Amino acid sequence: MIRILTVLIGLALAPVPSAAEFRHFANFSLKSHFKITGDRVTPIPMKPILFDVSTDGVRVRITAAGDNEARTTFEIYRSDGVGRQRSGETTLDVIAGIQAMSTSGGVLRHLRLTRESLTITTFPGVSDQTIITHAVAAAPSPLATATTTKTVPSAPSVPSAPHAP
Repeated sequence: MIRILTVLIGLALAPVPSAAEFRHFANFSLKSHFKITGDRVTPIPMKPILFDVSTDGVRVRITAAGDNEARTTFEIYRSDGVGRQRSGETTLDVIAGIQAMSTSGGVLRHLRLTRESLTITTFPGVSDQTIITHAVAAAPSPLATATTTKTVPSAPSVPSAPHAP
């Protein structure tokens, strides 16, 4: 009985996962956003959006930069790389990356993430449409840079010897 009570107290006092456990991975800039209905591809005009991507190693969180409420969390289900086929080539390369998915409100989202790009494929429930969002790696945000950049003192300058005429 005491052993069970000790375990229950330990679980109750255990730290609760928080957003602080998510580490910044990269920033991505929206490149294209379109919807597919049957055999029609329709571009969806969008303002430029910067996505902040962070992970805890099990989940990936994508947040619209500047709006912490606009975020989606994906559960990683593959981390052994993703396939990439370059235009004009017939071979499929496997590069470092993950695949993850999210289901919320009857909408299934699939994430393909590498260091150079992210692609979200959205399948709305009870719909014949598929929405694809593609973004490419962007420069790190000032906040991410400030937290990861260390200041290294520069070496003292060495005076140069005068040049002989």
